Amino acid sequence: MPSIVGGLDIHRKQLTFDYLDTVTGEVSCGQVAPADRGHFRSWLARFEEPGQVAFAAEACTGWRYVTEELRRAGMEAHLAEPADTAAARGRKRRAKTDRADARLQRELLAQGRLPECWIPPSQVLECRALLELYHDLRAEHTAWVQRAHAVLFHQGAPAFHDLSRADAPAELAELAELARGHLSPAGQVQVGVCLRMLAALEAELDATRRRLLAAARQLRGAKVLAETIYGVGPVTALALTCWLGGAGRFTSARKAVRFTGLDITVYSSDGKRSPGHLSRQGPPVLRWALYEAGKTHARSVAPDHGYYAAVKDRKDGKRAALSEARKIVRQACHILAELGDDALAPA
Repeated sequence: MPSIVGGLDIHRKQLTFDYLDTVTGEVSCGQVAPADRGHFRSWLARFEEPGQVAFAAEACTGWRYVTEELRRAGMEAHLAEPADTAAARGRKRRAKTDRADARLQRELLAQGRLPECWIPPSQVLECRALLELYHDLRAEHTAWVQRAHAVLFHQGAPAFHDLSRADAPAELAELAELARGHLSPAGQVQVGVCLRMLAALEAELDATRRRLLAAARQLRGAKVLAETIYGVGPVTALALTCWLGGAGRFTSARKAVRFTGLDITVYSSDGKRSPGHLSRQGPPVLRWALYEAGKTHARSVAPDHGYYAAVKDRKDGKRAALSEARKIVRQACHILAELGDDALAPA
């Protein structure tokens, strides 16, 4: 057991620490402010034997630089799952404070009861950041398309056939003519701004996608998934590898499905939401990519098209795509489990 065991509560303005010297029994508490990489690195310099120091922090925003600095200094970094950590606290008998949170993590770490999360390597974190950026750009692109359609409809203009692909010169000229003939001056300005924003977003999407494709070619797990599972392209394969890859990540495929948020909620007496909805927990990027991959089974050449069509006739197309997405998660979980840590190795 390390001679220094502590907990860190991460906030934007300060890091609250609580650590115990197991040799002397002395407990030290305080704050590191402002909460940035430089000040935290300077604070860690106080420990003379970094190999005998271990700290735990919750997996909330900011944990990346905290764990990176702990490892850079040669200390043990532990990441705690927030929900399970809160459950380990039990019923609150007094107001929860930052110092109480740091003390709880220190106690759980010292007792060996800390609900630990996997700390991904740096290349996985970089790929995750690119995937999140790509997802945000896609959402913003859709929002600007909807704004333009709303302007056309609000002023009674004829519907433009496919604004989401209005990047060809002929289509742009057609839309400009439509705006001049049916929109007010302010409406024409609105559509012009939408078109310029869409052009900028298209350029950023194209550049980000190229980076993602290059990253997918460099990870063995992403390459194997893209070659093995129907409907899984390089971007989806990269997302699956980054969030599901690694040795011992999940003990069963059912837990992997639950991690993605594609599992169905059940009735709970402490909630008001009716059963039958998706839990929507876990990374939204991965859930979006899996849903898009599930929709590819609507093609008649898809190997599981018969099942997709049957579910679509019995329920609807969205249920069918979600069912296929769960199958993809299970397949990917088994493949990545066989690869182990090699899934994150260079292809």
